[in-house]
Amino acid sequence: MSRFLMGLASRLPLAFLHAMGAFLGWAMYGLSPTYRRHLRDNLETAGLRDAATRRAAIAAAGRLLAELPAVWLRPRAAVTGLVRRIDGRQYVDAARAAGQGIVFLTPHLGCFEIAAQVAAELFPITVLYRPPKLVWLQPMIEEGRGQDNVRLARADLSGVRELLAALARKEAVGILPDQVPGEGEGEWVEFFGRPAYTMTLAAKLAARPDSVCLLAFGERLPGGAGYVVHVRPLPAAEPGESGTRRMNRALEALIRECPGQYLWGYNRYKQPKGAPENTARSAAQSK
Repeated sequence: MSRFLMGLASRLPLAFLHAMGAFLGWAMYGLSPTYRRHLRDNLETAGLRDAATRRAAIAAAGRLLAELPAVWLRPRAAVTGLVRRIDGRQYVDAARAAGQGIVFLTPHLGCFEIAAQVAAELFPITVLYRPPKLVWLQPMIEEGRGQDNVRLARADLSGVRELLAALARKEAVGILPDQVPGEGEGEWVEFFGRPAYTMTLAAKLAARPDSVCLLAFGERLPGGAGYVVHVRPLPAAEPGESGTRRMNRALEALIRECPGQYLWGYNRYKQPKGAPENTARSAAQSK
């Protein structure tokens, strides 16, 4: 039944899905005190205190969910047809011309699902993902994300091997770099001025000399008019800066380009089970 309903929703106009998504976003915000607290606290941490950005973020979270049937279940050509332009395409073309693999870092910003779909129109891409907690979503994720030219790699050791193999073939890989990693997979690094447990894998892949690291996201256009995919190069490291902090700094700049479309309600600063203690937080709590 869920697959049937998702299939019906995929046929609806994008403008309608985004309108319903905005309503859904406000419903989630109103019904969940925990989600509401995370969203407001994370915006405050980033220094985004204006009501306009908060309202945009509330609606954007619902649009993210409402657009999934269209992005996952429509034919690839129909999905990529929603993209009005690729801003920064020259960075992708330059990497391909140089015969380098590409590490795409796509945070929870805008329609991040569409970035891999666009890339797959040009070359093979292997995308790292975590299986959903809702088991019934798994077949749709595999169907929607794992179409021609897109390989899905689970977020475990075998998946890491698949990413490395793809880069060795001079192909592309895609990672959600702002997803909270599991035990032993991250380190505490500042994100908008606050320590966040941050994956080290993305930074390690970005540092490979035979690959180019690019940041990408799909900006939603008003009124369901489609998307603009933005591609940005990873900035040079600052003196003494770690790879993970360099990555987080790049993500901060990317998010500030379109702050109203970031998933601020995500519990980015949580302490994962089994992860090392955040020493900065522990010291503050002991005072």
